[in-house]
Amino acid sequence: MQKSKEEVLAQANLVSKNTLMETLSIEMVDYGEDFLVARMPVTPRVHQPDGVLHGGATAALAESVGSFAAHIFIDTEHFFVRGLEITANHLKSISEGFVYAKATFIHKGRTTQLLDIRITDDANRLISICKLSTISLPKQQ
Repeated sequence: MQKSKEEVLAQANLVSKNTLMETLSIEMVDYGEDFLVARMPVTPRVHQPDGVLHGGATAALAESVGSFAAHIFIDTEHFFVRGLEITANHLKSISEGFVYAKATFIHKGRTTQLLDIRITDDANRLISICKLSTISLPKQQ
């Protein structure tokens, strides 16, 4: 039985308790057939010393949403997901509001996945472009 959008988002946010995602206030907010969206508030807790969003926090947001997307679209009874590589190109600074990360698949293989993650602000301006590669590994039975 396929889970509803609300169930998928609630489960993703529930398992984020006591993790880096909770520390950075990352929340999964939208989900569809081939994408997942997360958001993160841009506050001083994710700033660089000069008051703009830290690239590491942006990369953590991208890896979180991309890994969750890969996890949602595999057989979690038999496999688990791990990140292999992440790249981030930061295009614009932001100091307040929210950033949104939309993860979509470039490649959805049985073993490896490649995701495109676009980070935008409240006005839908592009902040960063990230790529994440993941691997699905068999669980030990």
